[in-house]
Amino acid sequence: MLAKIPESRIGLISYSSEYKKLEDLGRPNEVARELPEKTETLLRVELDGAQRDLYETVRATMDKKLRDAIAEQGLARSHIVVLDALLKLRQVCCDPRLLKSDAAQAPVDVTASAKLELLLDLLPTLVEDGRRILVFSQFTEMLALIEAELQRLQLKYLKLTGETVDRASMVSEFQTGDVPLFLISLKAGGVGLNLTAADTVILYDPWWNPAVEQQAIDRAYRIGQGKPVFVYKLVASGTVEEKMLELQARKAGLADALLGGVASDASLTSQDFDELFKPLGG
Repeated sequence: MLAKIPESRIGLISYSSEYKKLEDLGRPNEVARELPEKTETLLRVELDGAQRDLYETVRATMDKKLRDAIAEQGLARSHIVVLDALLKLRQVCCDPRLLKSDAAQAPVDVTASAKLELLLDLLPTLVEDGRRILVFSQFTEMLALIEAELQRLQLKYLKLTGETVDRASMVSEFQTGDVPLFLISLKAGGVGLNLTAADTVILYDPWWNPAVEQQAIDRAYRIGQGKPVFVYKLVASGTVEEKMLELQARKAGLADALLGGVASDASLTSQDFDELFKPLGG
């Protein structure tokens, strides 16, 4: 049974009407006989207000910049501009405070984050239910913002990033102690950690390489895990996050190639770009 998802403080999905749909997204994976069931749930959140306006400002600016670069030098030689555009939009989706002050000449005073609001609705309920939770993000700055909120809520947590000196003792503390939350950066904890005390994995921002995403999930879902594992993937609806996931599903490996800077004009069409940088609600 999926954990109860609390109603959000903001206008996200109406969980009273959409909860069955979320349940339908959960899908057990075929795994080795000794592993318990794993259920994955995609949680979409709508950007609104100032965050939505900021996303549109950055999207329109970066769309023009990218198209100008491609027209001048082609896609294969424009991958730095592609990466910059995708990075800025992903940062806005996670939390506007991640965006650098000069990004697309956007305002810097937007602090509301629909995705962070959703996470902060979800975590207290999961902790109250006795869950042991791993929260992954590619952005260490995002983990710092989440950390500040956990301190405000007085929720116990651990945090592992590239700056963590003694990883082993921190892993041991989570495995044997009663700390319910473990914040982990992708680069620091995506591989090599055994965290089978966890039964819940939250991917705060989607990774467009499915293998990398699976490696993070496998910190909890591995030999030695005796409980069902629940995975929640947070995605900003209608944004480049969702569009890239759809593109990856249609063209296997394209997102990996694009982010790696080896995509060609033949592999990414003008229709693909139109879809990636489509206005919200468009």
